[in-house]
Amino acid sequence: MALGLFAALPVGLGTASEGRANRPDVMGVNELKPGMKGYGLTVFEGTRPQKFDVEVIDVLNNFRPRQDLILIKTFHPRLEVAKVVAGMSGSPIYIDGKMIGAYAYGWSFGSEPVAGVTPIRSMLDDLARPLPPTLHGWPLFPNKAGSQGAGVKRNKTASAELGVPGDERFAALEPHDDTPDNRFAGAPLDYDLRRHRDQIAERVNPKLEAELGNVTARPVATPVLLGGMSSDAVAFAGDLLSPLGLDVMQAGGGGEGKPGPDVPTRYEAGGAIGVQLVSGDMSAMGLGTVTRVEGDLVSGFGHPMMQGGITALPTAVGKVLWFLASESRSFKLGMPVRPLGALVNDRQASIVVSHSAVAPVIPVHVQIHGADGAPYTDWDFSVAHDKFMAPTFVAVAIGNALQATASERQDVTWSVTSKVRFKDYGEIEVKDFGVAVGGTPDPNDFARTNVVGAVGAVLSNPWQPAFVESVNVDVRLTFSRDLVRLRGVELLTPEVEPGEPAELRLTLVPYDGPLIKRTVKVPLAKNLAGQRVKIDVEPGYIVQKEKAAPESLADLIRGLEDPIYPARSLVFSYVAGTGVAHKGQVAANLPPGAMDRISPQSSTLAPEEFKAEERHVVRFPAFVIGTDKVTVVVKANK
Repeated sequence: MALGLFAALPVGLGTASEGRANRPDVMGVNELKPGMKGYGLTVFEGTRPQKFDVEVIDVLNNFRPRQDLILIKTFHPRLEVAKVVAGMSGSPIYIDGKMIGAYAYGWSFGSEPVAGVTPIRSMLDDLARPLPPTLHGWPLFPNKAGSQGAGVKRNKTASAELGVPGDERFAALEPHDDTPDNRFAGAPLDYDLRRHRDQIAERVNPKLEAELGNVTARPVATPVLLGGMSSDAVAFAGDLLSPLGLDVMQAGGGGEGKPGPDVPTRYEAGGAIGVQLVSGDMSAMGLGTVTRVEGDLVSGFGHPMMQGGITALPTAVGKVLWFLASESRSFKLGMPVRPLGALVNDRQASIVVSHSAVAPVIPVHVQIHGADGAPYTDWDFSVAHDKFMAPTFVAVAIGNALQATASERQDVTWSVTSKVRFKDYGEIEVKDFGVAVGGTPDPNDFARTNVVGAVGAVLSNPWQPAFVESVNVDVRLTFSRDLVRLRGVELLTPEVEPGEPAELRLTLVPYDGPLIKRTVKVPLAKNLAGQRVKIDVEPGYIVQKEKAAPESLADLIRGLEDPIYPARSLVFSYVAGTGVAHKGQVAANLPPGAMDRISPQSSTLAPEEFKAEERHVVRFPAFVIGTDKVTVVVKANK
């Protein structure tokens, strides 16, 4: 065993880097010595934890800020093959009958079963952090706010240190106290899922890299096990989640229905715990292990899931099917078997789960029409009500449902009508359109849809907590290449009189058949006399309607409806003068001097001025792809 690297490392000296909290049944790093032997607990198969043997190698002091790392070697027939296993994060480690910490770190491509253990006292510090009664307006403990929840006994040993429901500090906190946020940083109407992902990754990953420096140990990645999803949907989910440090793989299931009598009704040390991001006809679950249970609260993982601070994500008792050994990354295959509680804190040393907390979810229903003969055209699932996870899995799940129901090797024209209901703000309807040449739309196509943008924008709004109550999606398919390509635009009237239209001739190329010629007259305003006017020609589905920047959540929700022009149309646009936006309203083509008259003299809350565009919409029987532009001269007034 090559331990030369570790032999010279000093054993922990009992500094604050091992954590401040303490219990009679835990052992601090200052008490550890190389060669000490003990055991760990984890689920190898099923729901009940089993023992594996461990031996202490040494301690890396101050491995992370004020946090040591205990190095151990593990002994078990499966671990001799699998080495370090994703999904074992949080497995409690005991020496002389006392808990020393949680299995949490590993080395890539290691040839020995050597792991890093997060000291339990650091995890107890996370467990002791108080929780607010509400998170972004959601009551974390709705059944018995400000208390531990029905049927849960309070741990007397921990009561003086833990911020469990019922603690005096708990009740005094404001809803958003010390709550890191993962909302989208940008204009709400400009919400973009991939930009949102990049913003979170930039916050999480550089922080982790800076803390770890050149140390090659990394947290044993939290496997996000996907079930009921196609390979393309799994790849799409990986594209969105992997930059956040999550290991996405098609290796999970959606559960077994009603839990059997052998499934635990409470979490136990060494048991499997799943963070349910999606449940129902599709599933996505982050899998790890319980380290310690104290009253209502559970400590696990030994490292963060996404280091999101106070949060609310549904959790479940997990079942392990098998340890899958791999040279690059071994992991547990598993699935949720009993929904239970919620992840309420996601910190440097651990995650914290509450048995009694309730996390919000968004029910999503997808109905697909036009896939004749498909055995399943209805899909029902729930996604975690999280600012990033909700739009992510709405996009992944809709794309997956469509691909699973209507996977064809032929051209598909698709339209999606989605009804999104918001608490206290009613329901809005948004539409999306597209053409997939040569096959069913890829799940990636749904990253920038209006339904995903609506969910993401409202949850990330900067004004007040918002709740999405449901998403109902109606998909209609036509198996044909229902599109033409705009090849060019010819200006038939290079010069026009003021107030006269510009006449354009379009050349359109269909998939099969002769060229199509169509003449269009574009009205021009009289106030353009003496100007050269540039006319942009674009498909309606890529042109955003002019809308005032929202100034409240109500403004935002109103602005999300009808954001684009008809999908089967061309929009002819040109700058026609000055417009203003104020209090959610837009006024275009103001007369000279109007801005001075409507601007307040005693306030800076003036209308916002912008260049107003005039738009002329021409409908077509097919989708048009391609853009063009022409310039027409408007003669001066005589």
